[in-house]
Amino acid sequence: MDVYRAVRTRQSVRRFTDQPVPREVLERVLAAAADAPSGSNLQPWNVYVVSGAPLATLKKAVAERVAAGDCGDEREFANYPPEVRSPYLERMTALGEGLYGARGVARGDIAGRARIRAENWNCFGAGTALFCYLDRDMPVPRWADVGIYLQTVMLLLRAEGLHSCTQEVWAEYHRSVADVTAAPPERMLFCGMSIGFADPAFAQPRIRAPLSETVTFLD
Repeated sequence: MDVYRAVRTRQSVRRFTDQPVPREVLERVLAAAADAPSGSNLQPWNVYVVSGAPLATLKKAVAERVAAGDCGDEREFANYPPEVRSPYLERMTALGEGLYGARGVARGDIAGRARIRAENWNCFGAGTALFCYLDRDMPVPRWADVGIYLQTVMLLLRAEGLHSCTQEVWAEYHRSVADVTAAPPERMLFCGMSIGFADPAFAQPRIRAPLSETVTFLD
């Protein structure tokens, strides 16, 4: 697949079919993604690929916590600034309206929004999930390395005809994830990523700011 097409067709898919992802495809993608750049070649990503019975166990454990009103574990990093200001607030609002509005859920429908958000814990139906950790002592620039790596993974998945959805929300239940991955305590869960074949019958919005809002050319 052409790189431009991979970028243009990559999006956070929120409904997958139950078609399994072949192990050899995942190994090919992750082997190639290892060539992603990283400062001083630290390669700070630590990845756990979970499927089958272990993933089913994790999905069940977190779903039960959510159903019991458990709001999750103590947060280990902030997803957003303390106060989201313009233009970021407008972009976030547009995404929320697009995602929930497309499902017929109004802005004030708290229960409806919670129901849709809970689909995260089922990996949106995907049978494969990737969980990305990094060592707790890694400074901010190395977090950027992890982001570059994950983007590389997602584009390679597109080249294989697959889709994905990165999910920082998994960090809200990082203890349950660690029960399955057995990640050592010196590693912090950054995000999960659902991987699979997109359900073609499920439409979802693609919202991006115009180039003029994010790029300045100085000639």
